[in-house]
Amino acid sequence: MIGAVLAGGRGRRFGGDKLLFRIGGKPLISYALQGLEMSRYIDEVVIIAAPENAQRLRELGYRVVIDRLLVGPIGGIYIALSLGDAFVAAGDMPSIIPEFVDYIIKQFWNSGKIVCVPRWANGYLEPLHAAYSQDFREILGEQIRSGDYMIRRAIEKVDACYIPIEELPEEWKASFFNVNRKEDLRRFSPL
Repeated sequence: MIGAVLAGGRGRRFGGDKLLFRIGGKPLISYALQGLEMSRYIDEVVIIAAPENAQRLRELGYRVVIDRLLVGPIGGIYIALSLGDAFVAAGDMPSIIPEFVDYIIKQFWNSGKIVCVPRWANGYLEPLHAAYSQDFREILGEQIRSGDYMIRRAIEKVDACYIPIEELPEEWKASFFNVNRKEDLRRFSPL
């Protein structure tokens, strides 16, 4: 299974390229990369990057695949699935818990479904902390060609595996934390 970290955002709310913003001496994205590296079921961690930040991200030592679609997360997931089945996370998620990633991947494999995504009781999905089959790429492609870039709608078109978030261990929920603004950094303290 590929571990794909999406790094295509422009960081407008943050005020710059947040993924390379240094925290604890390391770029923010490095925490997401390391979280996936520690998963037992991830064979390779790759970065899915926008063309303008690809070169700087290559300096981190990971394979970088360029997303030329530039249609948001749906495009990044589409590109990641060209490499095979993938666990997809956002580069601004510094608190990824490897045991939770392993749990999602096991649920994905056991379910036999083409998507396995955590879901809150109110129906809100966490599509940037989910496992996807390469077979889902065709559905994403159709949706992208139609001009609809909402990943949620693509997930709802298939028989997905949903993981009820409220039933998970409380400490795993930290995995969903993401940094949008500089103030959010106060809630993240690297070990």
